[in-house]
Amino acid sequence: MPRVLMIGLDGFEISLAESMMADGLMPRMKALRDRSATFRLDHGEAKYSGLAWEHVSTGLAPEDGGRHAAVAFDKATYAVTQPTTDLRPFIADLPVRTVAFDVPYCDLSRSENTLGISCWGAHDPGVPTQSYPPELLDELNTRLGPYPATEWIYGMTWHSVQKTNAAVDALERGVRVRAEAAKWLLAERLPDWDLGIVVVSEPHSAAEPLWHGVDPSHRLHGLDSAQPSGDGLRRIFSAVDDLIGELADAFPDAVVMTFAMHGMGRNEADIPAMVLLPELLYRHAFDRPYMREREWAEVLPGGEPLLAESEGWQSAMRKIVPMPERRRKGLRARLGAFSPALASLLGAAGSPPKPQLSWIPAARYGPFWTKMPAFALPSYYDARVRINLEGREEHGTVPLSEYESVRRDIERLIRACRDPTTDAEVIEAVQPTDTSPEALGPWEADLYVRFKSQPVALAHPRHGQIGPVPYRRTGGHTGAWGFLYVAGEGIPAAEHGSTSAFDVVPTAVDLLGVTHPARLSGQSLAASLADADG
Repeated sequence: MPRVLMIGLDGFEISLAESMMADGLMPRMKALRDRSATFRLDHGEAKYSGLAWEHVSTGLAPEDGGRHAAVAFDKATYAVTQPTTDLRPFIADLPVRTVAFDVPYCDLSRSENTLGISCWGAHDPGVPTQSYPPELLDELNTRLGPYPATEWIYGMTWHSVQKTNAAVDALERGVRVRAEAAKWLLAERLPDWDLGIVVVSEPHSAAEPLWHGVDPSHRLHGLDSAQPSGDGLRRIFSAVDDLIGELADAFPDAVVMTFAMHGMGRNEADIPAMVLLPELLYRHAFDRPYMREREWAEVLPGGEPLLAESEGWQSAMRKIVPMPERRRKGLRARLGAFSPALASLLGAAGSPPKPQLSWIPAARYGPFWTKMPAFALPSYYDARVRINLEGREEHGTVPLSEYESVRRDIERLIRACRDPTTDAEVIEAVQPTDTSPEALGPWEADLYVRFKSQPVALAHPRHGQIGPVPYRRTGGHTGAWGFLYVAGEGIPAAEHGSTSAFDVVPTAVDLLGVTHPARLSGQSLAASLADADG
């Protein structure tokens, strides 16, 4: 049985890597590409789910796994949560020995034939910290120390050169420690494996705060932090280049699959999805604003407000989109009703609480949703509108007979918005769900909205201007393509064009020479790998 080593690159933009390879800055990845069968990966609409690594870990697309978003809506309580995965990983059903290191959304407790560590330094791990055997994590920490970039996994740095430099240093160190950890696990501590899976999270943690440094068209490209951000992102990609080369060299007998499910680009989602659209729908329902106005430290000529270096985005948002007073009182009353000992007992006896999302401004409109015809769910990658439908939502206000007219009304409302600085259109697409209204599940929305031109404010002819609001992440999951390189004995180097990102997992299974007992999304590419003409 051939060994397969999967190196997953999280939040990795292949066009940036290709430009660096052309300049001689990523020689080891270029050498791997030049001896690989290469593919462009199309993740399709699934990339907007925010669950790319659940798609890898399970081998299932959203329609097959039943989960269409990271955020769940409870139609009875109107609560929104971001649960960890409860799906079975594809490796659990393979008759092979597997070692998995820091693979997001891969629940190792469900796979008896898998050893490894999860939630070590992953970006959006989707599972709690796990170690099999149990002592493995302590051994790793004793050998190399804990993950060195925890502070910057979700760091925001564009408003501070000092924070930018600190994040770059830590994340570069994270890549290099990850390489050492992966080599130790796979070559020394757990060498008897058939399938090795290593996921590199630092490109994700770096691209989101540093993207304005490599994108001259970005609205924040003129800031002082842009140059160190661009240089820093390239440094981190260079460290990834070393990691890829070191792992490929360490296991010359393995077929090496290096891949990213999709790419990165400008962030078009955070401000409109988390702040502007929720406020627009509130004004549409009540004909008055909820968001408070404020003065910013500085506003750029293009209308982009800047935070003071000492200010955080979440603290700024709490001031302009506060939690409703009755929700604050309710939380205080509920918290005061339990002693710490009882709260601890309740937590230990039941399942772990689902993380709440009140840090996202969209969630703070939640207490008003029962009275609104439509509202914006918290989201990370696009904007999602839920219609408050009678018979589906507990306090639905829209009769089924009026569903289509309300949906069209909401779409017109959204499409009427413009950029107040340029008067440009800000809507890329408004897509209605394919699911029948009555059957809409907790992971779905009635309308999916994608914005363009990086709007920081909206102007509506009836409801006035909303914003401006400062950036949170400058990078987002808007890259056109992911990629797959497959290198190994008997696999000719060739370009094979584009294919589905969901073909990665079936291909890995096929290369192992085994059959997966369950249905996987996508199709194996193994047969095409022997075709040198692609």
